[in-house]
Amino acid sequence: MYQFPIGVLMDSFRLDTREAIEKAAQLGVQGMQMYATRGEHAPENMTKQQRRELLDMMKSNGLVFSALCGDLGMGFGNAEKNPELIEKSKRILDLAKDLETDVVTTHIGVVPQDSNHPRYQIMQDACAELSRYADSLNAHFAIETGPETSLTLKKFLDSLGSRGVAVNLDPANLVMVTGDDPVQAVYNLKDYIVHTHAKDGVKLLDRDPEIIYGIIEDVIQEGQAFQEVPLGQGKVPFPEYLNALTDIGYQGFLTIEREVGENPAADIALAVEYLRKQMK
Repeated sequence: MYQFPIGVLMDSFRLDTREAIEKAAQLGVQGMQMYATRGEHAPENMTKQQRRELLDMMKSNGLVFSALCGDLGMGFGNAEKNPELIEKSKRILDLAKDLETDVVTTHIGVVPQDSNHPRYQIMQDACAELSRYADSLNAHFAIETGPETSLTLKKFLDSLGSRGVAVNLDPANLVMVTGDDPVQAVYNLKDYIVHTHAKDGVKLLDRDPEIIYGIIEDVIQEGQAFQEVPLGQGKVPFPEYLNALTDIGYQGFLTIEREVGENPAADIALAVEYLRKQMK
């Protein structure tokens, strides 16, 4: 099995920036992913000097950025809102390049199974523009898996004719929302995977992803439709999943994301140890 570098989502620690970076360094991981959508790390709030200082802080602790998170919480299904969201996404990618990473992960909304659905073309147009910009920088906007099956997402990506818009494979989202097989998803999306999240979970009941993601009703709260759990305690078959990533030649990050729990730092430490054991 390939010895994948391990990353941690900075915000999962629920600490300030310096403390989170130092905590990650103590765990001996290689990288971190950081939210860059609002607050102090939004591109409009970071001067060139602040960007250099943050990058220096990471490097002095032996870390690199595995990716930035550019999820603006809306997706790209609304043609009227898309120009503003696309422009903000481009600025986040500019920030990513300044921080020496080529990947910005994001949710684009729920890709309809039917390519004749009116929202399909809207999302396609938005992603085509994002892919052109990413291609110009030799970078990627990486769609996080979950709202649709891997085959539906592959068909959508194939229609763009570019890897500027690629994939951040989150196996737990597939398990928790669509019930899709994350191992088969690796093979289905092998041409597009540029980053992954290491997360685990269980699906509690069947629910339309458009309801879960708030497209047609209020968002279903976690604990009703699904539950995120510590690595190794859910339905993601990690040994088979990691072997599949090795099989397709993926050599990027496994970035631990822990969105719930009373002691995320402890859960992250256990996740690091779990992944190391799986890769022995």
